[in-house]
Amino acid sequence: MARRWRFAGSYPEVKLKCRICGSKAEVHLRSHNIALCREDFVKFFERRLLRTVRRFRMFGHQDRVLVAVSGGKDSLGLLHALKKLGYKVAGYHIYLDIDGYSERSLERVEAFARMEEVEIRVEGVEEALGCTIVEASEKLRRPICSLCGTVKRYLMNRAAEEFDVLATGHNLDDEAATLLGNLLHWQEGYLERQGPVLKEGDGFRRKVKPLSFTAEYETAVYAFLEGIDYIVEECPYARGATSIFYKDVLGRIEEKMPGTKIRFLGGFYKFRGEHLKPMDVPLRLCTMCGYPTTGEVCNFCKLKERLNSRTTESEQYISKK
Repeated sequence: MARRWRFAGSYPEVKLKCRICGSKAEVHLRSHNIALCREDFVKFFERRLLRTVRRFRMFGHQDRVLVAVSGGKDSLGLLHALKKLGYKVAGYHIYLDIDGYSERSLERVEAFARMEEVEIRVEGVEEALGCTIVEASEKLRRPICSLCGTVKRYLMNRAAEEFDVLATGHNLDDEAATLLGNLLHWQEGYLERQGPVLKEGDGFRRKVKPLSFTAEYETAVYAFLEGIDYIVEECPYARGATSIFYKDVLGRIEEKMPGTKIRFLGGFYKFRGEHLKPMDVPLRLCTMCGYPTTGEVCNFCKLKERLNSRTTESEQYISKK
Protein backbone atom coordinates (compact mmCIF):
# COMPACT_ATOMS: atom_id res chain seq x y z
CA MET A 1 0.00 0.00 0.00
CA ALA A 2 1.35 3.41 -0.93
CA ARG A 3 2.00 5.76 1.97
CA ARG A 4 0.68 9.32 2.11
CA TRP A 5 3.30 11.67 3.50
CA ARG A 6 2.26 14.86 5.26
CA PHE A 7 4.36 18.00 5.69
CA ALA A 8 4.21 20.59 8.46
CA GLY A 9 2.11 22.82 6.22
CA SER A 10 -0.46 20.02 5.91
CA TYR A 11 -1.63 20.65 9.44
CA PRO A 12 -3.60 23.94 9.59
CA GLU A 13 -3.33 24.09 13.37
CA VAL A 14 0.46 23.93 13.29
CA LYS A 15 2.33 27.20 12.72
CA LEU A 16 6.03 26.49 12.86
CA LYS A 17 9.05 28.58 11.97
CA CYS A 18 12.26 27.30 10.42
CA ARG A 19 14.90 26.69 13.08
CA ILE A 20 17.60 28.05 10.75
CA CYS A 21 16.18 31.13 9.02
CA GLY A 22 12.95 31.87 10.88
CA SER A 23 10.73 31.71 7.80
CA LYS A 24 7.63 29.51 7.55
CA ALA A 25 8.50 25.87 8.16
CA GLU A 26 7.21 23.21 5.79
CA VAL A 27 8.87 20.13 7.26
CA HIS A 28 8.60 19.05 10.89
CA LEU A 29 11.16 16.45 12.01
CA ARG A 30 9.88 15.22 15.37
CA SER A 31 12.76 12.77 15.80
CA HIS A 32 15.17 15.75 15.73
CA ASN A 33 12.74 18.19 17.37
CA ILE A 34 13.20 20.76 14.60
CA ALA A 35 11.11 22.40 11.89
CA LEU A 36 12.67 23.59 8.64
CA CYS A 37 11.75 25.47 5.48
CA ARG A 38 12.21 23.79 2.11
CA GLU A 39 15.67 25.18 1.40
CA ASP A 40 17.08 24.42 4.84
CA PHE A 41 15.58 20.91 4.90
CA VAL A 42 17.34 20.05 1.63
CA LYS A 43 20.63 21.34 3.09
CA PHE A 44 19.97 19.42 6.32
CA PHE A 45 19.32 16.20 4.40
CA GLU A 46 22.44 16.50 2.25
CA ARG A 47 24.72 17.52 5.16
CA ARG A 48 23.61 14.51 7.20
CA LEU A 49 24.16 12.21 4.23
CA LEU A 50 27.64 13.65 3.80
CA ARG A 51 28.40 13.21 7.52
CA THR A 52 27.31 9.57 7.38
CA VAL A 53 29.53 8.90 4.36
CA ARG A 54 32.52 10.52 6.06
CA ARG A 55 31.87 9.10 9.53
CA PHE A 56 31.91 5.51 8.32
CA ARG A 57 34.52 6.17 5.61
CA MET A 58 32.24 4.76 2.95
CA PHE A 59 33.95 6.33 -0.06
CA GLY A 60 35.70 9.46 -1.27
CA HIS A 61 35.32 11.73 -4.27
CA GLN A 62 37.97 9.72 -6.09
CA ASP A 63 35.96 6.48 -5.85
CA ARG A 64 33.51 5.27 -8.51
CA VAL A 65 30.21 4.51 -6.80
CA LEU A 66 27.53 2.26 -8.28
CA VAL A 67 24.11 3.03 -6.79
CA ALA A 68 21.49 0.28 -7.00
CA VAL A 69 18.25 2.00 -8.05
CA SER A 70 14.80 0.43 -7.94
CA GLY A 71 12.81 3.45 -9.10
CA GLY A 72 11.73 4.34 -5.56
CA LYS A 73 12.34 7.48 -3.52
CA ASP A 74 15.27 6.17 -1.47
CA SER A 75 17.54 4.92 -4.23
CA LEU A 76 16.77 7.71 -6.71
CA GLY A 77 17.07 10.31 -3.95
CA LEU A 78 20.44 8.83 -2.94
CA LEU A 79 21.77 8.88 -6.51
CA HIS A 80 20.55 12.46 -6.97
CA ALA A 81 22.12 13.67 -3.71
CA LEU A 82 25.48 11.97 -4.28
CA LYS A 83 25.72 13.42 -7.79
CA LYS A 84 24.79 16.84 -6.43
CA LEU A 85 27.52 16.52 -3.78
CA GLY A 86 30.12 15.87 -6.47
CA TYR A 87 30.69 12.13 -6.23
CA LYS A 88 31.43 9.93 -9.24
CA VAL A 89 28.24 7.93 -9.54
CA ALA A 90 26.32 5.68 -11.89
CA GLY A 91 23.08 3.78 -11.38
CA TYR A 92 22.21 0.11 -11.77
CA HIS A 93 18.65 -1.13 -12.20
CA ILE A 94 17.51 -4.77 -12.19
CA TYR A 95 14.44 -5.36 -14.33
CA LEU A 96 12.42 -8.03 -12.52
CA ASP A 97 9.57 -8.35 -15.03
CA ILE A 98 6.90 -8.39 -12.29
CA ASP A 99 3.42 -7.71 -13.69
CA GLY A 100 3.14 -4.00 -14.57
CA TYR A 101 5.17 -2.95 -11.54
CA SER A 102 8.53 -3.47 -13.25
CA GLU A 103 7.49 -1.47 -16.32
CA ARG A 104 6.44 1.48 -14.17
CA SER A 105 9.65 1.27 -12.16
CA LEU A 106 11.79 1.23 -15.30
CA GLU A 107 9.91 4.24 -16.68
CA ARG A 108 10.81 6.25 -13.57
CA VAL A 109 14.44 5.13 -13.75
CA GLU A 110 14.82 6.03 -17.43
CA ALA A 111 13.11 9.39 -16.93
CA PHE A 112 15.42 10.12 -13.99
CA ALA A 113 18.50 9.22 -16.07
CA ARG A 114 17.46 11.67 -18.78
CA MET A 115 16.64 14.45 -16.35
CA GLU A 116 19.82 14.06 -14.28
CA GLU A 117 22.05 13.19 -17.24
CA VAL A 118 23.48 10.26 -15.29
CA GLU A 119 24.36 6.80 -16.54
CA ILE A 120 22.03 4.05 -15.35
CA ARG A 121 22.68 0.49 -16.48
CA VAL A 122 19.73 -1.86 -16.78
CA GLU A 123 19.94 -5.66 -16.56
CA GLY A 124 17.04 -8.07 -16.88
CA VAL A 125 16.60 -11.08 -14.62
CA GLU A 126 15.27 -13.21 -17.47
CA GLU A 127 18.47 -12.70 -19.45
CA ALA A 128 20.66 -13.67 -16.49
CA LEU A 129 18.51 -16.45 -15.03
CA GLY A 130 16.86 -17.88 -18.13
CA CYS A 131 13.35 -17.07 -16.90
CA THR A 132 11.53 -14.39 -14.91
CA ILE A 133 11.33 -14.30 -11.11
CA VAL A 134 7.65 -15.22 -11.24
CA GLU A 135 8.33 -18.20 -13.53
CA ALA A 136 11.19 -19.34 -11.28
CA SER A 137 8.88 -19.16 -8.26
CA GLU A 138 6.25 -21.27 -10.00
CA LYS A 139 8.74 -23.88 -11.20
CA LEU A 140 10.51 -24.28 -7.86
CA ARG A 141 7.46 -23.58 -5.68
CA ARG A 142 9.42 -21.08 -3.61
CA PRO A 143 8.39 -17.60 -2.40
CA ILE A 144 9.30 -14.86 -4.86
CA CYS A 145 10.97 -12.69 -2.21
CA SER A 146 13.56 -15.35 -1.29
CA LEU A 147 14.44 -15.95 -4.94
CA CYS A 148 14.53 -12.22 -5.65
CA GLY A 149 17.02 -11.63 -2.84
CA THR A 150 19.40 -14.32 -4.10
CA VAL A 151 19.28 -13.09 -7.70
CA LYS A 152 19.59 -9.38 -6.86
CA ARG A 153 22.59 -9.88 -4.56
CA TYR A 154 24.39 -11.87 -7.24
CA LEU A 155 23.68 -9.43 -10.05
CA MET A 156 24.53 -6.34 -7.98
CA ASN A 157 27.84 -7.81 -6.82
CA ARG A 158 28.69 -8.77 -10.39
CA ALA A 159 27.78 -5.32 -11.73
CA ALA A 160 29.89 -3.65 -9.02
CA GLU A 161 33.08 -5.34 -10.21
CA GLU A 162 33.78 -2.36 -12.51
CA PHE A 163 33.37 0.10 -9.62
CA ASP A 164 34.99 0.76 -6.24
CA VAL A 165 31.83 0.80 -4.13
CA LEU A 166 28.26 -0.50 -4.27
CA ALA A 167 25.69 1.74 -2.53
CA THR A 168 22.09 0.86 -1.75
CA GLY A 169 19.17 3.02 -0.63
CA HIS A 170 18.41 1.20 2.64
CA ASN A 171 17.08 3.82 5.06
CA LEU A 172 16.72 4.08 8.84
CA ASP A 173 13.33 2.35 8.81
CA ASP A 174 14.74 -0.57 6.78
CA GLU A 175 17.78 -1.02 9.02
CA ALA A 176 15.85 -0.68 12.29
CA ALA A 177 13.28 -3.25 11.10
CA THR A 178 16.05 -5.65 10.09
CA LEU A 179 17.72 -5.20 13.47
CA LEU A 180 14.46 -5.86 15.31
CA GLY A 181 13.90 -9.08 13.35
CA ASN A 182 17.46 -10.28 13.95
CA LEU A 183 17.18 -9.57 17.69
CA LEU A 184 13.80 -11.25 18.07
CA HIS A 185 15.18 -14.42 16.48
CA TRP A 186 18.72 -14.01 17.84
CA GLN A 187 20.29 -14.29 14.40
CA GLU A 188 23.84 -13.90 15.68
CA GLY A 189 25.47 -14.23 12.28
CA TYR A 190 23.28 -11.50 10.80
CA LEU A 191 23.80 -9.27 13.83
CA GLU A 192 27.57 -9.54 13.46
CA ARG A 193 27.36 -8.51 9.81
CA GLN A 194 24.69 -5.80 10.02
CA GLY A 195 26.16 -2.35 9.64
CA PRO A 196 26.38 0.68 7.36
CA VAL A 197 29.52 -0.72 5.68
CA LEU A 198 30.41 -4.21 4.54
CA LYS A 199 34.08 -4.08 3.69
CA GLU A 200 35.46 -5.35 0.44
CA GLY A 201 37.33 -8.61 0.26
CA ASP A 202 37.39 -12.07 -1.32
CA GLY A 203 36.22 -10.73 -4.67
CA PHE A 204 33.45 -8.49 -3.32
CA ARG A 205 33.34 -4.71 -3.59
CA ARG A 206 32.63 -2.60 -0.52
CA LYS A 207 28.87 -2.27 0.13
CA VAL A 208 27.53 0.82 1.87
CA LYS A 209 24.20 2.23 3.08
CA PRO A 210 24.56 6.03 3.20
CA LEU A 211 20.90 6.53 4.26
CA SER A 212 21.19 4.34 7.36
CA PHE A 213 20.37 7.30 9.64
CA THR A 214 17.82 8.92 7.33
CA ALA A 215 14.16 8.10 7.92
CA GLU A 216 11.86 6.98 5.11
CA TYR A 217 9.70 10.07 5.66
CA GLU A 218 12.74 12.31 5.14
CA THR A 219 13.72 10.66 1.84
CA ALA A 220 10.12 11.06 0.64
CA VAL A 221 10.18 14.77 1.49
CA TYR A 222 13.59 15.22 -0.13
CA ALA A 223 12.49 13.50 -3.34
CA PHE A 224 9.36 15.65 -3.48
CA LEU A 225 11.21 18.92 -2.88
CA GLU A 226 13.92 18.05 -5.41
CA GLY A 227 11.35 17.18 -8.10
CA ILE A 228 12.20 13.48 -8.33
CA ASP A 229 9.41 11.41 -9.89
CA TYR A 230 9.54 8.01 -8.19
CA ILE A 231 7.28 4.98 -8.08
CA VAL A 232 5.08 5.19 -4.99
CA GLU A 233 3.63 1.68 -4.93
CA GLU A 234 5.35 -1.22 -3.23
CA CYS A 235 6.20 -4.45 -5.03
CA PRO A 236 2.95 -6.46 -5.14
CA TYR A 237 4.74 -9.52 -3.75
CA ALA A 238 6.01 -7.63 -0.69
CA ARG A 239 2.54 -7.47 0.85
CA GLY A 240 2.41 -9.33 4.13
CA ALA A 241 6.19 -9.44 4.47
CA THR A 242 7.49 -9.70 8.03
CA SER A 243 9.74 -6.68 7.51
CA ILE A 244 6.69 -4.50 6.84
CA PHE A 245 5.14 -5.68 10.12
CA TYR A 246 8.35 -4.80 12.00
CA LYS A 247 8.34 -1.36 10.37
CA ASP A 248 4.78 -0.81 11.50
CA VAL A 249 5.62 -1.80 15.08
CA LEU A 250 8.62 0.54 15.19
CA GLY A 251 6.55 3.27 13.55
CA ARG A 252 3.99 3.06 16.36
CA ILE A 253 6.75 3.33 18.98
CA GLU A 254 8.32 6.25 17.09
CA GLU A 255 4.98 8.06 17.06
CA LYS A 256 4.85 7.93 20.86
CA MET A 257 8.59 8.41 21.44
CA PRO A 258 10.23 10.36 18.57
CA GLY A 259 13.87 9.49 17.98
CA THR A 260 13.52 5.87 19.08
CA LYS A 261 14.66 4.38 15.77
CA ILE A 262 17.80 6.51 15.61
CA ARG A 263 18.73 5.62 19.21
CA PHE A 264 17.91 1.94 18.61
CA LEU A 265 20.10 1.61 15.52
CA GLY A 266 22.85 3.98 16.68
CA GLY A 267 23.12 2.17 20.01
CA PHE A 268 23.43 -1.17 18.25
CA TYR A 269 26.16 0.09 15.93
CA LYS A 270 28.13 1.29 18.97
CA PHE A 271 27.62 -2.03 20.78
CA ARG A 272 28.53 -3.98 17.65
CA GLY A 273 31.76 -2.04 17.19
CA GLU A 274 32.80 -2.67 20.79
CA HIS A 275 31.61 -6.23 21.36
CA LEU A 276 30.83 -8.02 18.09
CA LYS A 277 33.29 -9.05 15.42
CA PRO A 278 32.15 -10.41 12.05
CA MET A 279 32.91 -14.09 11.66
CA ASP A 280 35.79 -14.86 9.32
CA VAL A 281 34.13 -17.23 6.86
CA PRO A 282 36.57 -18.65 4.29
CA LEU A 283 35.40 -18.22 0.71
CA ARG A 284 36.27 -20.01 -2.50
CA LEU A 285 35.40 -19.36 -6.13
CA CYS A 286 32.31 -20.99 -7.58
CA THR A 287 33.36 -23.79 -9.93
CA MET A 288 30.69 -22.71 -12.43
CA CYS A 289 30.92 -18.92 -12.58
CA GLY A 290 33.88 -17.87 -10.45
CA TYR A 291 31.70 -15.99 -7.92
CA PRO A 292 32.96 -16.00 -4.28
CA THR A 293 31.00 -18.52 -2.21
CA THR A 294 31.31 -20.72 0.86
CA GLY A 295 30.73 -23.95 -1.08
CA GLU A 296 31.79 -25.35 -4.40
CA VAL A 297 28.83 -23.84 -6.26
CA CYS A 298 27.24 -20.46 -5.45
CA ASN A 299 23.52 -20.10 -4.68
CA PHE A 300 22.81 -18.39 -7.99
CA CYS A 301 24.30 -21.23 -10.05
CA LYS A 302 22.49 -23.78 -7.87
CA LEU A 303 19.28 -21.91 -8.62
CA LYS A 304 19.95 -22.01 -12.36
CA GLU A 305 20.75 -25.72 -12.18
CA ARG A 306 17.47 -26.49 -10.42
CA LEU A 307 15.53 -24.41 -12.93
CA ASN A 308 17.22 -26.14 -15.86
CA SER A 309 16.51 -29.51 -14.27
CA ARG A 310 12.81 -28.67 -13.82
CA THR A 311 12.61 -27.41 -17.41
CA THR A 312 14.16 -30.64 -18.72
CA GLU A 313 11.78 -32.75 -16.63
CA SER A 314 8.80 -30.83 -17.97
CA GLU A 315 9.97 -31.23 -21.57
CA GLN A 316 10.46 -34.97 -21.11
CA TYR A 317 7.01 -35.32 -19.55
CA ILE A 318 5.41 -33.43 -22.44
CA SER A 319 7.27 -35.51 -25.07
CA LYS A 320 6.10 -38.77 -23.44
CA LYS A 321 2.49 -37.61 -23.58
